[in-house]
Amino acid sequence: MEPDAATAGDKSEQILQGAMQEFLTHGYAGTSMDKVAKTGGVSKATVYSYFQDKEGLFVALIQRLAAEKLVYFPVPETEPAIALRFIATTLLDQATQEPHFLTFVRLLIAESGRFPQLAQIFVKNLVKPGIERLTQYLVSRPELKLSDPEATARIFIGSLIHFQLTQELMHGKEIIPMERDRLIEGLMHLILPSESNS
Repeated sequence: MEPDAATAGDKSEQILQGAMQEFLTHGYAGTSMDKVAKTGGVSKATVYSYFQDKEGLFVALIQRLAAEKLVYFPVPETEPAIALRFIATTLLDQATQEPHFLTFVRLLIAESGRFPQLAQIFVKNLVKPGIERLTQYLVSRPELKLSDPEATARIFIGSLIHFQLTQELMHGKEIIPMERDRLIEGLMHLILPSESNS
C-alpha cells in the first residue's frame, strides 16, 4: 500500500532533520546514510527511497534552507526605506536567532575545498536568487537613481554577510565590535536618496 502524502512528508522531514544533525556534528565526509537513518529514526532503505545518495540529501537540505530564507525578501511594492531595513534585519537575525543556519554555512565553507559542487549548489540556490531578487527590486525603484542596481545589491548583501562572518562565524565581536543598527543605517545612507534618510 502506498503511503499518503502526509506520511511521506513526515518521513522526508524526519530524514532531513536527522541529516542536518549528522552533517552539523560530523561534517559532510564524516556523515553516512546509516547514521542519517539512525538519527532520523527510519530504516536505511527508507532514506534511499527518498534520497538517492548523500549528495542528494545535502542538496535537499540546501534547497530547503533556500526556500525558507528567500520567503523573507519583501514585495517590490514596499518603499525602499522599509524594504531594505527589513531585508538587512532579517539577514542579520539569522546570526542570533538561527545558530543552526550559521553552523551549516560554516560546514559548507569548511567542506568547499573538498566538495566545491556542494558550495556551488548553495550559491546557486540561495545566494544567486537573493541577489537577483534584490536587484529586481532596486531596478523597480527608479527614485533611487542607481547606476548599477546589481552591483548595489551585491554590496548591500555582501556587507551584511561580511558582518555575520566577522562578528559571528569568526568570533570577532570583541575585536571589531559594531552595533548592527549602525551598520544598517550606514547602508541606508549609501543607497537611499538623502531626503529619505532623515
